[in-house]
Amino acid sequence: MILGLTIPQFTALHVAISLIAIAAGLIALPAFARGRLLRRTTDIFLWTTLLTSLTGFLFPIVAFTPALGFGILSTLLLIATFTAYYRRKLAGRAAAVYAITATLALYLNMFVLVVQSFLKVPALNALAPNGTEPPFAAAQGALLIVMVGLGYLAVRSSRRFAAA
Repeated sequence: MILGLTIPQFTALHVAISLIAIAAGLIALPAFARGRLLRRTTDIFLWTTLLTSLTGFLFPIVAFTPALGFGILSTLLLIATFTAYYRRKLAGRAAAVYAITATLALYLNMFVLVVQSFLKVPALNALAPNGTEPPFAAAQGALLIVMVGLGYLAVRSSRRFAAA
């Protein structure tokens, strides 16, 4: 049991939080890249992304795994993201720091989504049962290209926020 929930219940909660974080990020970051700051959506994105990382640490840990590494990396990125957004209020270089770290945090969540989708969705698992096949690599490569593009646009747009 974790927080009074069975492991399957806690897993469902963790996944739901992750999906909310991803959905909010897919709204907030493109808006930021277009020069619009959606404060409520950004708040939801940041807090649920942090909650995703933190709830991940509550699962039983028996060894260091890639999931644990992603959680640590995501949490460290989010410290910088929260500082740039809430403490520095996107002033000066904080806007670029926010753009980069928020994009990376969303990318990590989406990377895990792709991995879990190929593990859990039967049609995708049939295409790449080991996670090393070309369809899996293509999906992760496409995600990387899209996120690099979004990050680039967000950093470019951050100049507007830094000056404001």
